[in-house]
Amino acid sequence: MKKILLSGLSVALLTTSCVGSLEDNFNVDPKSPTTALASGFIANAERTLARTVVSTNVNLNPLRFYVQYWAATDYPTESRYDLNTRSIPGAFWNALYRDCLRDLREAKATIPNDLSVPAASKANATAVAEVLEIYTWATLVETFGNVPYSEALNFTNARPAYDDQAKVYADLIARLDVAIGQFNPAANTGLLTGTASADLLNNNSTALWIKFANALKLRMALTLADVDNAKAKTMAEATVGKLPASNADVIDLAFNGTFPNTNPLYEDLVRSGRTDFVGTSFFINQLKGTTGPVTGTVDPRLNDYFDPATNPTPATNLYNGGTYGGANSPETNSQPGAKLRAQTLPGVLISYAQVEFLLAEAAARGYAVGGTPESHYNAAVTASILEWGGTAAEATAYLAQPGVAYATAGGAGATYKQKIGYQEWVALYNQPVDAWREWRRLDYPVLTAPTTAISGIPVRFLYPVVEQNINGANYSQAAAAIGGDKVETKLFWDKF
Repeated sequence: MKKILLSGLSVALLTTSCVGSLEDNFNVDPKSPTTALASGFIANAERTLARTVVSTNVNLNPLRFYVQYWAATDYPTESRYDLNTRSIPGAFWNALYRDCLRDLREAKATIPNDLSVPAASKANATAVAEVLEIYTWATLVETFGNVPYSEALNFTNARPAYDDQAKVYADLIARLDVAIGQFNPAANTGLLTGTASADLLNNNSTALWIKFANALKLRMALTLADVDNAKAKTMAEATVGKLPASNADVIDLAFNGTFPNTNPLYEDLVRSGRTDFVGTSFFINQLKGTTGPVTGTVDPRLNDYFDPATNPTPATNLYNGGTYGGANSPETNSQPGAKLRAQTLPGVLISYAQVEFLLAEAAARGYAVGGTPESHYNAAVTASILEWGGTAAEATAYLAQPGVAYATAGGAGATYKQKIGYQEWVALYNQPVDAWREWRRLDYPVLTAPTTAISGIPVRFLYPVVEQNINGANYSQAAAAIGGDKVETKLFWDKF
């Protein structure tokens, strides 16, 4: 049985096995436990997943570069799409396979005999692990394409076959429907340590887990929409009335103020003492309203997303962006804002604003999800502004601007993908994995690779080098099946 220890988490991860006699009971060494709690495995998977998708560490998650939120200061290599020097694909792959999926499999195997999970909650606890697995698998498929799936996570098989990405996605959707049906709203998830909740995401709330599962279903539905509109429509319509309904329903993990369980952005932006990132001129100028579809209107999130430059040039240019793909001064350009540097900033898996943008798109596609594209778009923009500390009055004033209002955003002839794509890109600023996927789907805003780039803007990660070396035959077959192991190879759902 795998053993884990998370310093600082209020979760008792290890326990002794159930005993059958007094002799067994008195001969158990409490310092050498033989069985781990399911709640410990789930907590560790939740923590790793949240840290992975929000991280700014360029060894793991360079996606804020890819969607052009940030530029580098001293080390621009990763912003030029060099993935292999730092083995970025391998780090991302390992975090999800080894540290998330493996733990979740252990959790599901442990739950039936885990005495800390009440009998009435075992189905819910299993469904929690399954929803987290599906989220993680979907992220892998959306990042790499074909991946080891049916033969994965078997320590006796070091060379698992790769499964077809579309078939994996279809199986994940079927599994998600089963998991949603497995939840019992009358019971909690049973993920407790004593009387304390060990569920780091949803605080043991079955109601919130059901909303999370349906939000994931909606997200996966729209991911499929350009390749299977009928299936996407059915899936999206099935989530109506079962989704997060306000910012109070955000699916996130609140980090604490004790290292190593602080917000990973704090670790990279503050604790490291480094100044590696500034905003791009492309992003900051659009937030300032000097360029882009919202010209003349300052986005109320500007001063939350970025700090004023410490030595702006000219002095009146408080918010200034650097050159994407180049080296930049951290003093004359705006660095990430104070809110991103907070030790306890939550790591978001699905936000309410994100759900409303998905509903806006679903309505624009003609799906029966209630409301209109405009009503959901307005709710999404408002939710994002409120999420970052803005006011309802600021949101109303912003939405009244011609470049923002749904009816006129993007100018004459603008499509729903253009209108929603821009605002969703702005809103997903601290959800870089989601921002990258939605940009690939909607193709807005229009991004251009820097002249210094070694490739086009990546629309997938390369497979890890270790897979090429150890699992070479299956790697070669997978690479050929998707059209080549290149960052420009589009995945099955990325039709346009």
